[in-house]
Amino acid sequence: MGKRVVILGSGESGVGSAILAKQKGFEVFVSDKGIIKDKYKQQLIEENILFEEGTHSEEKIMNATEVIKSPGIPDKSEMVQNLKAKFIPIISEIEFAGRYTNAKKICITGSNGKTTTTLLTYHILKKAGYNVGLGGNIGKSFALQVAKENFDYYVLELSSFQLDGMYDFVADIAVLLNITPDHLDRYDYKFENYTASKFRITQNQGKENYLVYCADDDTITKFIQQHKINSTLVPFSIKKPIDSDGSFLNENKLILNYKSNQTTPLIMTIEQLALQGKHNVYNSMAASLAARIVDVRKEIIRESLQDFQNIEHRLEFVASINGIEFINDSKATNINSTWYALESMQKPVVWICGGQDKGNDYNELMDLVRHHVKAIICLGKDNKKIVAAFKDIVEVIVETDNAADAVAASYKMAKKGDVVLLSPACASFDLFQNYEERGMRFKAAVRAL
Repeated sequence: MGKRVVILGSGESGVGSAILAKQKGFEVFVSDKGIIKDKYKQQLIEENILFEEGTHSEEKIMNATEVIKSPGIPDKSEMVQNLKAKFIPIISEIEFAGRYTNAKKICITGSNGKTTTTLLTYHILKKAGYNVGLGGNIGKSFALQVAKENFDYYVLELSSFQLDGMYDFVADIAVLLNITPDHLDRYDYKFENYTASKFRITQNQGKENYLVYCADDDTITKFIQQHKINSTLVPFSIKKPIDSDGSFLNENKLILNYKSNQTTPLIMTIEQLALQGKHNVYNSMAASLAARIVDVRKEIIRESLQDFQNIEHRLEFVASINGIEFINDSKATNINSTWYALESMQKPVVWICGGQDKGNDYNELMDLVRHHVKAIICLGKDNKKIVAAFKDIVEVIVETDNAADAVAASYKMAKKGDVVLLSPACASFDLFQNYEERGMRFKAAVRAL
């Protein structure tokens, strides 16, 4: 009897996995408890893949040899628990696709900055003329690219949920940017569980593989000291010099040392970087080191760091209206992302925040809010926690439940020389489909002023 692969979830990763599984000769079935988007349904029909939507039929799922689960489905869900009880292996799309490619894989994770770092690394390799694909949590499904393309390199953004479903996969180069509390609802509210999940990016690595990591992150450095990591370690820091291969800041100069005994370091001032702000110095260091490990020339790296354009919804400048700047940081779905956004602001801020809370501790933002924020506009169904946290340090807090009202209120509060910053620190699912929709609505409301 042939192998039967069942795919739970029919988004980008699910449909890509289904197409690859079909190509490899497996019997394939896709099951989605929600409604399948038209473009994905079309792909499944064209590829002649059986699917169901609006339900999970146990009899069609429990006879699977292996299940590929969408990262969005929690392990606590009833179907996943039933599969585990029957010892049916459950893996992620990344694990599955990794079996069928010999390409070099640069895998990037961290609580914050991973999308920017992934896109920057991809940009550098593309500019260097490498035959490279972009996937994981961003762009096209990794599995679909393995099925349809023939890349020599992949730059993959990996979330902890994707890492949780990876067992035999090997990252040729793992990049670990930072670890701060996020998604703790999926990790029994234990930070150490989430940390261990992030470090799965190093599993199966040997000396011939690399771990590029932030030496300023105490959680990361402590874990490395306490556990055996087999990879070759390549640290980066903005606080202290690095005497081995790695990257560090010397006053305002970024120094990149790789194969330091054979070549001179790359040196550029942080003013030359396209991406400004402390967090982006880290992202630039991480991407540059990954690129140097695969032998991209220093001059290409220098050019790429100067001409890179960041992504939508991440500290994205929208407009300046009557001297008030509007910035869309809708992708900031946790406290730490918002901390970075507030920390990089040079002007007084009218801060739009709120949404679906993920167990946020707002104490971490208190100092920044005290120094930078003149008014808070809540954009969410339930804003009690935000109001309670900041009512004693910000005089004006307004509650809204749609983007147009939030923008109108912020425009009223702001003066010439101020910044209106949408940086929610929360998920978007109470009012919007996702953070992209939230960002789009915000931008449309700004342009309608």
